[in-house]
Amino acid sequence: MTKDTTMTNAPLLRGLFLNALSRPVIVRQTDQPATLELGADLLSVDAQTLKDVELPVVVSTGEETYEVIATKRGEREISGRVALVTGGAQGFGAEIAKGLVEQGCFVYIADLNAEGALAKSKELGSETTHPITVNVADEESVAAMSEEIERITGGIDLVVSNAGIVRAGSVLEQDASAFRLSTDINYVAFFLVTKHLGGVLSRQHATSGAWLTDIIQINSKSGLVGSNKNAAYAGSKFGGIGLVQSFALELVEHGVKVNAICPGNFYDGPLWSDPERGLFVQYLKSGKVPGAKTVADVKEFYEAKVPMRRGASGIDVLRAIYYIVEQAYETGQALPVTGGQVMMN
Repeated sequence: MTKDTTMTNAPLLRGLFLNALSRPVIVRQTDQPATLELGADLLSVDAQTLKDVELPVVVSTGEETYEVIATKRGEREISGRVALVTGGAQGFGAEIAKGLVEQGCFVYIADLNAEGALAKSKELGSETTHPITVNVADEESVAAMSEEIERITGGIDLVVSNAGIVRAGSVLEQDASAFRLSTDINYVAFFLVTKHLGGVLSRQHATSGAWLTDIIQINSKSGLVGSNKNAAYAGSKFGGIGLVQSFALELVEHGVKVNAICPGNFYDGPLWSDPERGLFVQYLKSGKVPGAKTVADVKEFYEAKVPMRRGASGIDVLRAIYYIVEQAYETGQALPVTGGQVMMN
């Protein structure tokens, strides 16, 4: 699969302004008359010639014309960045999207649930979010998402690969189809998202100088320690950390940091609390918690494992995201956010 017919100059133009202004911008095609002409070969443009340009500005490059717009900038390094959150319509993803919007980011809310993504975008603000319907396990769908991002903002600064799935079960009983589904969503999808969004980031970096971007996989504490009767999930998350480390080694030359966040259990989201398919119900039915007779028994069992006696929350993960973006000297890491349940060794 190639994208040659759909590639534009938008990432290169965005990179030039990132380089010149050291701040995020949005680059969108426009029919307005250009007030600044840069020519078709953006790789030959000296970014420093743009450092005094006031935004917004309409720029022509070859046969393409773009409006370059400033985003809202705050005190934190993450503010104003263009971000993507897969699985952003609910659960951890929705919490992450909300927190990023509150920090002044423009956020793509990407989800297989089209209605949910649209509703979340409207809730958080249509001017600072954009919904995308995507199946992260399907390459054509991920490629289309990448093209849409290039069209809407010209590029991106932060990719949060959050979409995930859990199908708990004993290795002696689990269907191979359930095992493969976990692998496709939790492991293969991260490869696809990194491949196609990494392509946009690498093209942007061709002109962006020292500007750093981030790919963050929302992994799990189950990517750090095994999980009884939940091997499909844990195995895919262990594999995800291997991808994080490998992608980090490769993409550093393109100015991309790749890291993982490994949260503890998010009990309040649908992953755990859905009354039909949530993990509390799955674990109760699978007998994973000895002696448990109710969902409340299962929850109490898991909370007792955490020194801080609670599950992870959205703000816990958001603070880890802020740290990773702000930390310019770290890549290939798996950062535990587990309340002490899993500690580095």
